[in-house]
Amino acid sequence: MRLLGNIEARIDSKGRVFLPAAFRKVLQVGGDTCLVLRRDVYQPCLTLYPEEAWNALMDSVRSRIDSWNPRHMQVYRQFLSDVEMVYPDSGGRILIPRRLLEIAGIGQGIRFIGMGDYIEVWSSEQTQEPFVAQEEFRQALEALMRQSEGDKAEDC
Repeated sequence: MRLLGNIEARIDSKGRVFLPAAFRKVLQVGGDTCLVLRRDVYQPCLTLYPEEAWNALMDSVRSRIDSWNPRHMQVYRQFLSDVEMVYPDSGGRILIPRRLLEIAGIGQGIRFIGMGDYIEVWSSEQTQEPFVAQEEFRQALEALMRQSEGDKAEDC
């Protein structure tokens, strides 16, 4: 499953937004009818996961948690407490809860950015400028691609 694209949309007064058709098509092929929405850990945006991708992520996080370590359990609890299950209606709209819209600073203008196996949901205003200056992006991508297959770049 590859969710790709950068698509603008508008949220209605009830917090509903049409999931872009390109993403709906990919999700239908994958058989996902339930989506998982949560605040992003690093950025002022929301992340929308197909259920299968979410389950894989949750399993990965859970496998690293020591149930007898109180700090681990606090982190895991926080990770799951920001989650909302969303179900596209027959028209392809999803309802984004007000609390999550406020957390991400999203008004009526919204931008969906496909990130491969999940979708980022941004305020349109926050995506007017590039995330990284072009020259900085080029240098970081070049450094990342120079890494050997087994090495992960720590910080580009």
